[in-house]
Amino acid sequence: MALLQMDFKSKALKRTVSVNVILPVERFKGPYPTLYLLHGLTDNYNSWLSNSRIRLWAEESGLAVVMPSGENSFYMDVLVKDGCLGDFGEYVGRELVEVTRELFPLSDSRVDTFIGGLSMGGFGACRNGLKYCDTFSKVAILSGALHFYEYPLDWVETKGNTIGEVRNFGNLEETRNSDRNPRYLINALKNDPDKIFPEFYVACGLQDVLLEANRSIAKALEEAGADVTYEEGEGFHDWYFWDTYIQHVLKWLNYSVQSKEND
Repeated sequence: MALLQMDFKSKALKRTVSVNVILPVERFKGPYPTLYLLHGLTDNYNSWLSNSRIRLWAEESGLAVVMPSGENSFYMDVLVKDGCLGDFGEYVGRELVEVTRELFPLSDSRVDTFIGGLSMGGFGACRNGLKYCDTFSKVAILSGALHFYEYPLDWVETKGNTIGEVRNFGNLEETRNSDRNPRYLINALKNDPDKIFPEFYVACGLQDVLLEANRSIAKALEEAGADVTYEEGEGFHDWYFWDTYIQHVLKWLNYSVQSKEND
């Protein structure tokens, strides 16, 4: 297995960015199916490597894993377009995929291209998996921070706003009918005959305060016609749950040593 850390100048973000890439080169040959794996609030591109066994799971599955930094953006584009912050949705949904496909032996097929994440990254995977549905065939959401348009406003602005992240969404009532709201994207995709829903995997701990939001979005996806695998289990909003359930994600993606290892 190769673990690579690269820096490149992102046009979407208007700055140099760092990315970790896992390639299972010792046991498998490319082009590799690829999971773009997003971190949570206050973390960075090292968090999955530092807190989970994703390197082991990737090596055993034959899957390439790309882990960018999303800062605290919720992987959305900025509201102020003439500023210098850049567009994180465009970055993870389009630019990062294009750059990594150019640099590494990754499959360029939608069938082999996936996006997933935990908490803030779960929101980012949901939002960008829907918006860039032509790129991603499967979306994995672990304990998604999907509460902004699902829970009462007073809860969102207090208990669901740990470091001021609600400001990323602008005025919630004004942006409800925009691509910042997964439900808006779900309805838009449902009504577009030229688009196809990705498949979704959603999991959340029974002791997680975001459980009802994950249930709600999973139900909305199902009602819109998406293929949804939903799981609940004992657990809180923490790495014990995410390290366990990332294994469920890889099994759901159907990449295993038995099915993908070269003869």
